[in-house]
Amino acid sequence: MRRSIVAATAATAVAGLVLAGCANQGGGYHTAQGAGVGALGGAATGAAVGAIAGGDVARSALIGAGIGVLAGGAVGAYMDSQEQALREDLAGTDVQVQRQGDTLLLTMPANVTFAFDSADIKPGFRAPLSQVAQTLRDNPQTYIQVHGHTDAIGSDAYNQDLSERRARSVVDFFKTQGIQPARLYWQGHGERQPVATNETEAGRQLNRRVELRIIPHTA
Repeated sequence: MRRSIVAATAATAVAGLVLAGCANQGGGYHTAQGAGVGALGGAATGAAVGAIAGGDVARSALIGAGIGVLAGGAVGAYMDSQEQALREDLAGTDVQVQRQGDTLLLTMPANVTFAFDSADIKPGFRAPLSQVAQTLRDNPQTYIQVHGHTDAIGSDAYNQDLSERRARSVVDFFKTQGIQPARLYWQGHGERQPVATNETEAGRQLNRRVELRIIPHTA
């Protein structure tokens, strides 16, 4: 089963870094704009993902796009302000906002975000998602990982595809809202990372989700 992580944009040099850094991971990567650099093999680990969307490659893409670096002492306050704004943006929705160190984690239940068995964002969720995009535009010194997840109903292949399409749908929406593509990465996990049991409907509902990780751009 393939796993993909996608930079919404990448220069050829950045793609080269990806390939050089992951030659032993069973494959390379695709950009969201279709540049052919392969697909990450199923043996890849969270550490390998971090090397792409959380390490030198991401930083190279951000610097290439002219996005400044946060000084160490400013990171906490910068993320505090963004966290408060996001909580206000998402008040009254079922989206969870959590702080994990200097990273912000937004968990969007699939039943809130998407039509059934679809990667189409629900019309009623576009307004709060637009507010999130505004906050991201106002705080440009971050990059965003978008992770799609499903429950275990259906085939592995179908769930993998659905998780990827949903993650990419959020990335595509953010691009229409003016978020710089160099800040956006996505990955589909299919059913492989449940947060609850798949034996009950309540558990499966928790597993069907899209997660946004908002990470400060630091040196």
